[in-house]
Amino acid sequence: MARKRSESFEQQRSEILEKAAMLFAEAGFHAASMASLAQACGVSKALLYHYYQDKEHILFDVALSYVERLVAIVEESLGSELPASPTQAGVALERLIARFLEEYRHSQYRHIVLVQDVKHLPEPLREPVLEKQRQVVRAFAGVIAALEPELAATALLKPVTMVLFGMINWTFTWLRPDGPLSYEAMAPIVTTMFVAGVHALAKREDLMQRFAMAPERARGTDEAAVPTLQGEQG
Repeated sequence: MARKRSESFEQQRSEILEKAAMLFAEAGFHAASMASLAQACGVSKALLYHYYQDKEHILFDVALSYVERLVAIVEESLGSELPASPTQAGVALERLIARFLEEYRHSQYRHIVLVQDVKHLPEPLREPVLEKQRQVVRAFAGVIAALEPELAATALLKPVTMVLFGMINWTFTWLRPDGPLSYEAMAPIVTTMFVAGVHALAKREDLMQRFAMAPERARGTDEAAVPTLQGEQG
């Protein structure tokens, strides 16, 4: 039976991940070495190797722990079922956007790492992170489909979902906590603009017809093509 790790071990590892995320985000994965990571974490190189065998596994834990937090936010916000009506979907979408904006506000280094550095992981480590990202994208797409069901029968649902992530993913680069617009205020603004745009798009019969899909594809059989948060196709 494996021995349970102590609280101090987990605390030290958590601190390592926080410092490593900052270094990866600011210097880039390739520029970071185990020596520079140890220095950034305030530990010896030998102690760092006690926790991680290489920097790829540090990157993996930074990315996976962060995207698991995003999955948890989705589950907390939506519960076990998707919204049953467009009205409920609008409420759920604003709640999701608000929660994600708040998380992005406090996790900017981890978010940069997730978007920019996961591609450097070897396939066995990269795929679990990408699949968690797809899980998040699927959930948002499901809410958007409930908001405007006609989109679900077209090839536009995934691109429209990614447009929403494009609106919120990098707010921490320009939205300042001491500025006139808060993160809390931004959520209803984004939701209002996005919902209005989705409804307007659904009224464009030319686009709905142009991008209409065959029924079997519209039912979501093409799961492998669900993009990740950075738009990478599965």
